[in-house]
Amino acid sequence: MKIDKIPIQKTARVVSQGNPEKAKIAILALHGYGQLVQYFLRKLHTLSEDDLFIVAPEGLHRFYLEGTSGRVGASWMTKEERADDMQDNMKYLDAIYEKYFSEANFDKFIVLGFSQGAATAARWIEHTQNRIDAFIQWAGVFPPDLDLTLKGATFATLRHFYVVGNEDPYFNETERVNTQKTWLLENGLAPEFVDFQGGHSIDVQCLKAILGRLSNSNV
Repeated sequence: MKIDKIPIQKTARVVSQGNPEKAKIAILALHGYGQLVQYFLRKLHTLSEDDLFIVAPEGLHRFYLEGTSGRVGASWMTKEERADDMQDNMKYLDAIYEKYFSEANFDKFIVLGFSQGAATAARWIEHTQNRIDAFIQWAGVFPPDLDLTLKGATFATLRHFYVVGNEDPYFNETERVNTQKTWLLENGLAPEFVDFQGGHSIDVQCLKAILGRLSNSNV
């Protein structure tokens, strides 16, 4: 049996919020497993549209969340042909950056990755040559396969926040959270650890506080 791999074009869905000509802060936001981008961004609708320009691309893989009908979700990859999907994601996010961010002059450019999107966000930060001021790793695991000896300096030059709700069922074991924190520190990453009262979701008030700290800082 012969298996071929053929590059194709695919239509992706991208949702944005805010005015890039007025905003001081730009955010590339990557959703979590099983989410659709329009509902993911709806969580952030209370953020100021005057100061922020948010772009949220949808993962290229859609599927029924239960059975063969009903609600649909999207994901960034599975274990099947994982390396190819990662490369496709990098090209996809490069295209997103070029279309939405390259021509504007923002004070801060932030990458936010929620849940599964956190790993894809980290991979793109390691991959890209564009300036990134901060990475918000929200309720997700940093990809352990990244070779930080090659481009670890990328993460050393940005503000890195690691955010987890204290009632998150995926991180409800203190040992699991501490394991992730230990791994980050042992690999030369020094994120600012932030928690909030809540579960596996983005808490808007917590995010507002982080964005406020970033807007008032030099980095």
